[in-house]
Amino acid sequence: MSRLFLLFMGLLGCLCVEGLGVNWGTMATHKLPPKIVVQMLKDNGIQKVKLFDADQYTMSALAGSGIEVMVAIPNDQLAVMTNYGRAKEWVRRNVTRYNFNGGVNIKYVAVGNEPFLKSYNNSFLNVTFPALQNIQNALNEAGVGDSIKTTVPLNADVYNSPENNPVPSAGRFRSDISGLMTQIVQFLNQNKAPFTVNIYPFLSLYGNDNFPLDYAFFDGVSNPIVDNGIQYTNVFDANFDTLVSALRAAGFGDMTILVGEVGWPTEGDKNANTNYAYRFYNGLLPRLAANKGTPLRPGYIEIYLFGLIDEDAKSIAPGNFERHWGIFRYDGQPKYPIDFSGQGQNKYLVPAQNVQYLPTKWCMFNPNAKDLSKLADNINYACTFADCTALGYGSSCNSLDANGNASYAFNMYFQVQNQDDLSCNFQGLAVVTTQNISQGNCNFSIQIASSSSSTSLAPSLLALAFFTVLRFLLL
Repeated sequence: MSRLFLLFMGLLGCLCVEGLGVNWGTMATHKLPPKIVVQMLKDNGIQKVKLFDADQYTMSALAGSGIEVMVAIPNDQLAVMTNYGRAKEWVRRNVTRYNFNGGVNIKYVAVGNEPFLKSYNNSFLNVTFPALQNIQNALNEAGVGDSIKTTVPLNADVYNSPENNPVPSAGRFRSDISGLMTQIVQFLNQNKAPFTVNIYPFLSLYGNDNFPLDYAFFDGVSNPIVDNGIQYTNVFDANFDTLVSALRAAGFGDMTILVGEVGWPTEGDKNANTNYAYRFYNGLLPRLAANKGTPLRPGYIEIYLFGLIDEDAKSIAPGNFERHWGIFRYDGQPKYPIDFSGQGQNKYLVPAQNVQYLPTKWCMFNPNAKDLSKLADNINYACTFADCTALGYGSSCNSLDANGNASYAFNMYFQVQNQDDLSCNFQGLAVVTTQNISQGNCNFSIQIASSSSSTSLAPSLLALAFFTVLRFLLL
């Protein structure tokens, strides 16, 4: 594909919905080089990006791009940021060093990521607000606080409506953190910083077979929720307006709200597929283009799609879908047509360019294997250190037979291990092939070769056997 054509496509892509950004996560065994990702963003006219750290290689690639950036402080660094000296040092190292002509266009600093999730059992309850104060004050002291604002991306579980009145107008901050949330909102408001919330209509469906499917999308429902004469036909609007009501109740009804994450996964659950993702974005983007907003907050909303690229090393504790939120595959190839302008002119996005792959070979189940007694153990081992979520119920590889399941697991491990010969043995149960063993919609991938990829994310089976024997001898 010629650069002239890509430039033309990039210019077309610049007709992005105003305020539209993407989340760029990097929890992958083999990362696309940052420079390739930044070029992909530019080729598709994406002008805002939200990060989950402030990695210097990522930041260096973004320098001079003009792309507006939200950098982030991970949750495990929040406690350190309660020390003002450390907060000032973080700002110096990760913000002001890039603040020069041709540097990085930093707009926000995300302090933590959903730190008040109930599943965190209050781990970050006492450190988030002090960290937020220190970082914003450090930005102010550095002379950049007028243009760079702090925010705390929060899960939508920080607010709710009571069970006896489950409507948006009854929204309030969660009772156990109500006082803390009011303090945070007051501080954000004082510094003209936005409230950031992550809203996931998909999660309303996940694990809840009684949830009306159509309500997760934007193309109408037969039984809308009626709240004070307002009809809610989708869960996004209802969720967003529940937050608006919570902010109003706290005395900050006009506060700017950013949607830090919203999207639809394509794998790992019966409702996670490209057809539903296409339907979701085909409803969301035209609404954003029309600046429709929500019933309680009509107009412009700044939104960051989640996410840019699939991440095969993310935790699947919330569900197998966690590794498949990307609008691009792991290698920067688009999954489905989409139109960032919101005009419904859906086409495949411009893919990542100059991606280098590992050699064209796969690891498969050995059809001549004699002893199958250890097959289950070897599959479990492979899937412990590689991504086998596509084999799950409702996913693209769920229809494989037993041998196909083994081949898929063995190949994923083989690719994660950079196709090391010892990683395709599995006690004689596997063999390397140069024939593409993909089946139907089930893709047996070849990993990308990237400088940041792991050379060995797990011990080889031979090494594991050696250590097992050694431990036995030492007993």
